[in-house]
Amino acid sequence: MIEIYNLKKIFENNTVIDIPYLKIKKGKITAIIGPSGSGKSTLMALINGLAKPSEGKIIIEGEEFSANRDYSEYIRKQMTMVFQEPVMFKETLEKNIEYGLKLRGVKDIKNKIFNISELLGIQDKLKQRAPTLSGGEASRASLARAMVFEPKLLILDEPTSNLDPQNVAVIEAALKNMQKVLANTIIVVTHNMFQAKRIADEAVFILDGKVVEFGAVNEIFENPSDIRTARFISGDMIY
Repeated sequence: MIEIYNLKKIFENNTVIDIPYLKIKKGKITAIIGPSGSGKSTLMALINGLAKPSEGKIIIEGEEFSANRDYSEYIRKQMTMVFQEPVMFKETLEKNIEYGLKLRGVKDIKNKIFNISELLGIQDKLKQRAPTLSGGEASRASLARAMVFEPKLLILDEPTSNLDPQNVAVIEAALKNMQKVLANTIIVVTHNMFQAKRIADEAVFILDGKVVEFGAVNEIFENPSDIRTARFISGDMIY
């Protein structure tokens, strides 16, 4: 699905991303792990096209994105990103979820909205205005808006940060269900090691903007090849 070559992002002479090569497999859930400030969110912004590479390139389904080349409209419509803090329009939950569908000219909107809201347990909130939703409901609503048009690539930046266990469980179950049914590619940035082990097929450990290790999640957590990965997973401070 995604291949990265010689990717760099430089801010004011500070290199915050420096990745010679990384491959993210199609149809898998990949967890991006690492300490705060390691470059995880910047990498996600680059993959999603919200930030431009300073050097190198990202290839999605054979299409290149670089400092001098943008994604096509087709590729942009096949992916979406959910941020840590839910951002909702001051409309009903239903109108928030239908927004992306209307932009893409999708038909059968009503059924799609009900099905995704039911999967996330917010079907009884569809007529409620988004600003009145609880924090957990808003997070699920934000995810519903991203999942409803069945993107080929779904990028999530700390999707369950500061949520209670019940909301975490609902969101994780929805992600695994979506990936199982659609075989789409999901990238999850998370500080939660337990979450990465529960839902991910692959894991990428980033430190100081560099990929230290990546591979099958069981290998990363049970038999890391780099001492820095082992120390991070065990909770040692490596910042």
